[in-house]
Amino acid sequence: MSLGYLVSLLYQYADSIAFLLLAALGLMIILGVVNVINLAHGELIMMGAYITTLTYHRAHLPLPLCMALSTIGVGLFGMLLERFVIRRFYDDKLGALVATWGVSLILSQGTLLVFGPSLESVPLAAWTFSYGRYSFGGYRLLLFVIAIAIVLIAWWVFYHTRLGVRTRATMQNADMARALGVNTRDIYLLTFGVGSALAGLTGALYAPTTTIVPLMGNQFVDVAFITVVVGGGANPIVGALTSAALLSLIATPLSSTLGTFSGRIGLLIAALVVIRFLPRGISGYFQDIRYRRMARGVS
Repeated sequence: MSLGYLVSLLYQYADSIAFLLLAALGLMIILGVVNVINLAHGELIMMGAYITTLTYHRAHLPLPLCMALSTIGVGLFGMLLERFVIRRFYDDKLGALVATWGVSLILSQGTLLVFGPSLESVPLAAWTFSYGRYSFGGYRLLLFVIAIAIVLIAWWVFYHTRLGVRTRATMQNADMARALGVNTRDIYLLTFGVGSALAGLTGALYAPTTTIVPLMGNQFVDVAFITVVVGGGANPIVGALTSAALLSLIATPLSSTLGTFSGRIGLLIAALVVIRFLPRGISGYFQDIRYRRMARGVS
């Protein structure tokens, strides 16, 4: 095995981690805090790609500004979605599931009716570098850096800000948090907005790399749900990072040697194994270990 091939595998591993993290982090944050499975997550990613593409081609704005507008726009849409739809189903998880599925159909089919079957893609800068006989795209490495930066920012907000303390309190026991003066409705609203904004950012970042069509969210949502299931909702930050790292470690060599389809099958098998032995996911397993240590310390 040559050094160039190892570098290529490492590059693919970083690319896979970035894809899984960006696709799943917003969904996992919403599930962990709000405890709602958002089946419209793929369509929110699609919205981010569409806003980026339309503002780039029709308003002729710089691409970074288009991406920022996509993130903000989808985040605000997510807050409206929570306020007028999701909030009515917090005591009915099945109803929330059906409602978000209905929203996903409205968004995808409405986009098809308004904008047609596809849009002109956003051009991707020819930023490449080589190692031996292998060539790599610099934009993919940038996506990895952005994904890690987002995780670090989310971790800092989650553990080092007053908002993070209130959010974690709401996650652990919403009734107790309300009794202590935390406005859990505002926490749910903001959380859904942040999760939606991350979905919009994902669509914006991947707009230059994929075909812009109304059903483009499907390529993100399946791996996002697998990542969420493996990571668990006990701790969205730890769950997303550990799940993405583990699944990428499995999928990368399979995809490199046997093709993308085999890599996806590997993800499914890994998810089934994790669910069998860790029903609450990786973050739930870590949380159980921490609680057992705390219990031994008290006793």
